[in-house]
Amino acid sequence: MKLLKLVPDHTNIHFLKWRIPFYVVSFLLIAASIGLIATKGLNLGVDFVGGQVIRVTFERSAEAPVAELREEVDQLGFGEPTIQRFGKPNEISIRMKLPEGASENPKLADAMAGQITSNIRQNHPDARIDGVDSVTGKVSGELGRSAMLALGLAAIAVAIYIWVRFEWQFGVGALFSLVHDVTLTLGLFALTQMEFDLNIVAALLTLIGYSLNDTIVVYDRIRENLKKYRKMPMPELLDLSVNETLARTIVTSLSMLITLVALLVLGPDVIFGFTAAIVLGIFVGTYSSIYMAAPILIWLGVKADSFVATETALDRQERLAREGGAPRA
Repeated sequence: MKLLKLVPDHTNIHFLKWRIPFYVVSFLLIAASIGLIATKGLNLGVDFVGGQVIRVTFERSAEAPVAELREEVDQLGFGEPTIQRFGKPNEISIRMKLPEGASENPKLADAMAGQITSNIRQNHPDARIDGVDSVTGKVSGELGRSAMLALGLAAIAVAIYIWVRFEWQFGVGALFSLVHDVTLTLGLFALTQMEFDLNIVAALLTLIGYSLNDTIVVYDRIRENLKKYRKMPMPELLDLSVNETLARTIVTSLSMLITLVALLVLGPDVIFGFTAAIVLGIFVGTYSSIYMAAPILIWLGVKADSFVATETALDRQERLAREGGAPRA
């Protein structure tokens, strides 16, 4: 029985032939993502802007009346609620922004939660209030700073790790690839206005880990081939390295996408944003390992003999002595 091969042996795709057009497209996408973030902004969740989350279960209903609840809560005058199903169809979470002055006077937030829960119990006798969580503006600000700090430190640590393991050019390439992946993912959330909360930060950190893993596999093969083919032109050497790791890349990406797409289509709404971020991350992470991380080495001056140690006069004498010859005058 023959094993299924998604990528034939001795594949020879000329990826580097299209490196300039793909770089142009990537820079345009990065610029568009930054523009969307600057103009439309991110739809920050309660974790970052502060607010309340009220969890409700409708015990005698198959599904929660989301449309009715949205209208009822909106009429109370506290602002438009964000209502999402999570877990079972009859379980929901109601997210509300804190009223003005709630940071100085927590009783205002308690009063808002009391009115909302009383209204829900009055209109829906089978409603069970499972919990009320509040996040103040001060706490949400600290969460936002910690989240951005975590993303920044993760990217810098990745660059330093690859710099130490390989060379500085590889570290720069990996860092640029990560910035590309994270920026495009943030651009998706700015474009769609999906809620951006701590779950999405976790997805971005997962994306950084995946992109790093794929980039290191490609870089490791490039480093091996630099030692084997010292006279091969760099574009050909990079194409060879990417083709040799292509089967592993495709199998890994497809294995993850099968599970993630199932979660995206069939999973609960509460993890939709998290799953969507990782699905996009799989695509852009795989793309950036091939068309961002590899070609940039050429522009950073890496050549086939860049990391070959220069032979000193003493080294030459010792080599000739081992070979049984004598140095020429």
